[in-house]
Amino acid sequence: MNEFFIFNGQFFSKGKPVISAGSAGLRYGDGLFETMRLHKGRILNVDFHFERLFGGRALLFSKPSKSLDQLFLKNLIAELLKRNNHQGEARIRLMLFNGAGENIDFKNDYSNFIIETWHLPCGIALNERGLEIDIFLGVTKACDQFANLKSNNFLPYLLAGRFAKDHQLSDAVVLNSFGRISDTSVANIFMLKGKSIFTPPLQEGCVAGTMRRWVLENLLLPDLVISEKELTIDDLLFADEVFLTNAIHPVRWVKRFREKEFTCNLIPEIFKQVKEGI
Repeated sequence: MNEFFIFNGQFFSKGKPVISAGSAGLRYGDGLFETMRLHKGRILNVDFHFERLFGGRALLFSKPSKSLDQLFLKNLIAELLKRNNHQGEARIRLMLFNGAGENIDFKNDYSNFIIETWHLPCGIALNERGLEIDIFLGVTKACDQFANLKSNNFLPYLLAGRFAKDHQLSDAVVLNSFGRISDTSVANIFMLKGKSIFTPPLQEGCVAGTMRRWVLENLLLPDLVISEKELTIDDLLFADEVFLTNAIHPVRWVKRFREKEFTCNLIPEIFKQVKEGI
């Protein structure tokens, strides 16, 4: 079956070249993206995704295109899902980027966009085999207002992901410029200790994950308090349980960090509540 993607509102067969050599998105990573999950025909946390996307656009782009609003993009996504027959479980990637980049005085209106979809083979489930993680020391993240965005400048996370793959790990933790935990190559991180659940605040340089936001705003478990806190490698070593969140895999249990093994006692209940609530 021939599958399609959307470039600036037009449908193209996958593999069709559409980006010019002068694109600022290609040359400088000048843009933003969102990765969303379609589950049972519905995009999870869709309003959170567009709020983050348009918030980042307002921060980065001096002349954002007003024609690219949420309704317009949602309708295009729905049509692309239909054409690709990805109407049950699917991964969606929406990217906004600057098309001009021949010199410093480029257009900077970010009217260029690409939408892609991929079929996901199964529904949402908690991983039975726990993840194994370690610290990636090659790059640190700055703790500024840009750190929370899903930027096309994705190199720190790309390198962390390669580190994890090269060392047969499930994922790698990214530190900030103060040596504290920010997030991982593909997820936000949560730690359970006693009756408390902690995750780094946005000021620590982590991506403002949509599933992270849902957990902070909606998770309610008896006798458990969830909050944001600066976290160190020692906090990770002394945690009772650890889980990761992102848009595609809402909750994943981490089993091991180096020689430390984590339990999985409360995480199934957390997963159940998240799955029922999103």
